[in-house]
Amino acid sequence: MSGATTAGNHSLHLPTPTLDAESQSLLQSISAQGGYAYARMAALAVAGDRSAAEAARDMAWEQLHSGPWHSVLPVWRDAYSMACLRVAKFHFAAGEFGEALGALDMGLIMGGMLLRKDLHDSVLLVSSEARKKAEKSSLGDFKGEKLVPEVPVDVNEVLKILPLRSLTSGRVEKRSDLSLEGFLRDYFLTGTPVVITNCMAHWPARTKWNHLDYLNSVAGNRTVPVEVGKNYLCSDWKQELVTFSKFLERMRNNRVEPTYLAQHPLFDQINELRDDICIPDYCFVGGGELQSLNAWFGPAGTVTPLHHDPHHNILAQVVGKKYIRLYPSSLQDELYPYSETMLCNSSQVDLDNIDENEFPKAAELEFMDCILEEGEMLYIPPKWWHYVRSLTMSFSVSFWWSTEAESSDS
Repeated sequence: MSGATTAGNHSLHLPTPTLDAESQSLLQSISAQGGYAYARMAALAVAGDRSAAEAARDMAWEQLHSGPWHSVLPVWRDAYSMACLRVAKFHFAAGEFGEALGALDMGLIMGGMLLRKDLHDSVLLVSSEARKKAEKSSLGDFKGEKLVPEVPVDVNEVLKILPLRSLTSGRVEKRSDLSLEGFLRDYFLTGTPVVITNCMAHWPARTKWNHLDYLNSVAGNRTVPVEVGKNYLCSDWKQELVTFSKFLERMRNNRVEPTYLAQHPLFDQINELRDDICIPDYCFVGGGELQSLNAWFGPAGTVTPLHHDPHHNILAQVVGKKYIRLYPSSLQDELYPYSETMLCNSSQVDLDNIDENEFPKAAELEFMDCILEEGEMLYIPPKWWHYVRSLTMSFSVSFWWSTEAESSDS
């Protein structure tokens, strides 16, 4: 026999019913796009050749990076998912649960929709086996450690790191136990930001997510995309794929380079964390429909530069504290948006260091701001410009939604 690695006779098996049903049809579609070599490797993988499964994954990966993401044919995204499932099967059979989860996560992050259910179901099965294995050993260095101690904000210290004039202009109103009727009448219909307090106490995340051992146990082996560098407008900014446990370790060690898990659909990927949160009822006001649900998790000092988004947004602060500054959409010209299409929703103005010669209109503009505390939600109306800075290590969730009329207009 050649040097091919075989799966062997193992009791651990990943069932993949969609892959089994769709494999032949998918391979025909891939071959029709010139993927004959991929199809050969995929056939060898089914016969038990582990190296062929890895080769097929590499081929599909190359196709995903053959041009702009929007130009990649959907069949190659499904081909990548297929290869990731095949590779995960070999790792799982060998008891290599971390590697199996890594392959499955890459399929979820980079692959197509055809095999998504198989990927999700496989993640649940592998995660269950991984937890059984972990229960036989300690939870490691994270045990008992909290992300953020319960310490009140020292405003005088905070002002030293915030943009000029912070907390001196209009403050965002805070409302406790705000009714849906009150939210609709006073804020949603008027397009006015508001901080809503006493609205998240029932979320399991409020008690769980501040514990590193919990986060590491449910997500430590999962692969996530992170941003490295000051922010996405800086030349040294880059993206990496790392395990969640490695990401936690970077934050604990206070690395020189900020590492931020930003605007990632983490809860589509890790069901255990999705079960810890609830979609706020406010997101359905006005016949709303949820557009996206994203995680924002990073160390103190993480900055999202001044920008606006197209949807209604509730930013829920689960762990830690953030400073947020807001400008109404009517001030767009005074905030000097980039002319490039990809950045047209971002301002050229760096609020941490305003160049008054280049951007003379920006320095004296009126704004609203607030410090968003744990357990509070901030409503940001569509097109309102906002700047966000983490004052502590911070874990937030954003809920974007649109009304039926707004969705049809877009």
